[in-house]
Parts: sequence; C-alpha cells; structure tokens
Amino acid sequence: MTTPLAIETFGLTKYYGRSRGIIDVSLQVEKGEIFGFLGPNGAGKTTTIRLLLDLIRPTRGQARVLGLDPQKDGVEVRKRVGYLPGELALYPDLTGRQLVEYAAHLRNGVPRQEIARLADHLDIDLNRLIRTLSHGNRQKIGLILAMMHRPELLILDEPTTGLDPLMQQVLYELLEEVRREGRTVFFSSHILPEVERLCDRVGILREGRLTAVETVSGLKARALRRMDLIFDRPVDPEPFRSIPGVTEVTASGNTLHVAVQGSLDPLIKAAAQHTLMNIVTYEPNLEEVFLALYREGGSHAA
Repeated sequence: MTTPLAIETFGLTKYYGRSRGIIDVSLQVEKGEIFGFLGPNGAGKTTTIRLLLDLIRPTRGQARVLGLDPQKDGVEVRKRVGYLPGELALYPDLTGRQLVEYAAHLRNGVPRQEIARLADHLDIDLNRLIRTLSHGNRQKIGLILAMMHRPELLILDEPTTGLDPLMQQVLYELLEEVRREGRTVFFSSHILPEVERLCDRVGILREGRLTAVETVSGLKARALRRMDLIFDRPVDPEPFRSIPGVTEVTASGNTLHVAVQGSLDPLIKAAAQHTLMNIVTYEPNLEEVFLALYREGGSHAA
C-alpha cells in the first residue's frame, strides 16, 4: 500500500472576487522532508497555506493533507498538524504559560517536559504577560504552540520573522530534528539563505502560479554558472562565445572569465584544445537562481 503524501494539491485555485490568489497549483510534498515554499510578498504563499488548513475554501481544485481532505476531516488534520501563521495573534492578557497550557488542554494534553524543552531551547520566559513581550518573543510562543505536540506535519508561515540570528539558528536545529524523526516541515519564506540551508526541495511561486519544484541542488545546476578557465598562455576568447550555453566571455591575461548555462561539456572540450592549467568555479546561490527564474517569467515548468 502506498504511503500517503504529507501534502498533495490538484489544480488548487483561489480568487478573491476578481483578484488572484493562486492559480492551478499542483504540488506534492513527501513525508519526512523539509519543503521550502518561495515567493515574494503577494505571490500566494499564505493563501496556499490557508487552503491546506481549510481556513479558506478554494475556488476550484483540491488539497489533501496527510492523506485527508481538509474540508471533510478538518478536526483530524488539526490534531496531526502544527501551524504557525504569518500574522500571529495571541491573547495579550495571558502569560505565555497560561496560553500554552490552554492550547495543550484543547489537544487533550501535551507532555510538560516537551513544552519546557522548547521554551529552554528558544530562551523564552513563559511566566511573562504576552502583552509585555517583544515581537520576537511572541514568535517563540507561536513556535511552541506549533511544535509542542510533536506533529506529523509542521506548516510554518515565515517562521523566522522577528527572531534574532542566534534564535534563527536554534530554530533551524529544531527543524532538522523534526526531519531526522521522519516528520515533515512545509514552510514559506522569502529568506533564501535559510531555505538553501534547510530544504530538501523547494517550490517557487510567481504571481500565484507554481513555476518550479526542484531540489536545491537541481535548481542550482540549472542556474547560470560562472568560472575562470586558466591557461598557460593567453587564449583567443572569440571561439568560446559561440559555444552553446555560453552567455558571456571576457579575457584577462591567461584567464577567460566565462558564464554558462546548461551542460558544461562543450565548453570543457573547447578548453581542452589548449593547455588548461586550472578551472575555478563560482557556485551559484539560491538567490541568483530565484532571480533568474523571475526574470525569465517562470519559463521553467514545475
């Protein structure tokens, strides 16, 4: 029997009147992976998350979460999912501990040691009134609420908002722990370095449409790569400009500075006709890939 996916959507579409939310988003997230959902503000990341949790209803299309229909099985989905919204609203006149214990009671109990462990990792005093807390400390309470019942699936909307760099690193370690335990993380972000560090795969939204779903390494392999070809003597750059995939060639002494997209094989074969002393490559980062996909208007199909 096939194990259900953590998340699966089929042509998921949402319009707000005449305004676009998302359009025909079809996506599969495997159990046990960290999946990053990328796009600038307004791309449709939060709309997608709200549809997955049945907080809003689709115009058309379907979603399944842990093999369940969120519209028909909403209670069961909420039992098995932890959720951190992008716009976190907490009861201001409760202490952090009162709020966490209230939420734990709604879940028929959560181990106190797990709450204490998360509070210790995130360095948050749960005895303070929520209205006295900074934005970052409120975010920590939101993370405890999402994670304390050790859910099968964590859905996090911009989880590092308001966290200082040290706490961001702590959160990354907690999410990697979730993955090691075989649980799943689905999180939206516009912070590309954190996605590059954490994610097994990413999906990229552009104006409500899913334009790419790929491993981070796969996306980077398709990106424009830059390298220096260092020869034993100056080499004429002109023949290199006509090589398929080469978009830029400049010469400096014995070195050709080259930008290439796609297969490196034609370039390497051309370079091998000379005495090649060294190759220095510059690894593209996810930000460069992301910007390239947006410049191309989403020409890389999902």
